[in-house]
Amino acid sequence: MAYWLLKTEPDCYAWSDLERDRRTTWDGVGNALALKNIRAMKKGDLALFYHTGTQRAAVGVVEILSDPHPDPKQDDPKLAVVKVGLKKKLARAIELSEFRADPAFEGWDLLRISRLSVVAVPPAMWKRIQVLAK
Repeated sequence: MAYWLLKTEPDCYAWSDLERDRRTTWDGVGNALALKNIRAMKKGDLALFYHTGTQRAAVGVVEILSDPHPDPKQDDPKLAVVKVGLKKKLARAIELSEFRADPAFEGWDLLRISRLSVVAVPPAMWKRIQVLAK
């Protein structure tokens, strides 16, 4: 199993929207590295649901429900999407400032490449996030 972080603007699609919908297609990604990360996902992987913009915090966990496939709404086969489903809301949101202050996250792409919308989460960092979320 691999772990990921998926960024979204809450005014575009928020955690509350996913709570309502229970599942959605994760689309709209155009950055080459973010698309590479999507294409590396497997059904059953887990991902942090991260509000970007003004909140900048991990707020929940989703499960990857499908292997990557071309976006059926686009004419470009390079534009991959996955289906995600609601797993659980974090007991508390983890703010970007906490990630920056914690040495466990040093070198993480979330902090190094701030505009990247799909980020791998190494297993040791995933475990640390679970501790912080309690």
